[in-house]
Amino acid sequence: MPTIAIIGAGPGVGRAVAQRFGREGFAVALVSRSQDKVDALAAELADDGVTARGYAADVLDADALTAALEAAAADLGPVSVLQYSPLPARHYLRPVTETPPADILEAVRFSVLGPVAAVNAVLPGMREAGAGTLVFVNGGTSVRPRTQYAGTSIGFAGESAYVQMLHEALEPAGIRAVQLVIPGAIQGDDPERGHDAVAERIWGLHTSPGEFRELLSPLD
Repeated sequence: MPTIAIIGAGPGVGRAVAQRFGREGFAVALVSRSQDKVDALAAELADDGVTARGYAADVLDADALTAALEAAAADLGPVSVLQYSPLPARHYLRPVTETPPADILEAVRFSVLGPVAAVNAVLPGMREAGAGTLVFVNGGTSVRPRTQYAGTSIGFAGESAYVQMLHEALEPAGIRAVQLVIPGAIQGDDPERGHDAVAERIWGLHTSPGEFRELLSPLD
């Protein structure tokens, strides 16, 4: 059974992606800071017939994130799809002139060092299999920096560069690195911008070759 690991799993997009991949026979590793929350989500998915387990890790803690992904691979099987989509903290969304260095540093740890740790944890298994998909979900500041959102504008820019380099480096090995940019808010059950729509787009990114970046909708 193939495994997808969802980092930043929650009741919205995380659950929708888990259900979408679960319908295709994937086991699901749910990674979030709260063990109670991912355990509850795993139980809900089990009621839907999806094999899922929860693992607690903060993406700011590279060792904990690596341990969670290694545990998931041991429990469920090698991770063939990695989704990195934790929600940024509110203090990453401050004006550039009001953001202290410590917040910028944390945003970079969140958006760059976290992805690097996650990829390093799953990449050996993907290389051995000769296949895999790395999906990174970001907001619009990843492609258009905004002075009001300094942390994500800087952190997401670094993540975007990392994804593009991974895409170029790993594509010859059969491993795809892709970025889904979601400008603005996800709108619940909206057929184009809702949770299920995002999940369907992520499934498409996994199954269909393409460029390293796609936008869910055009930038304003």
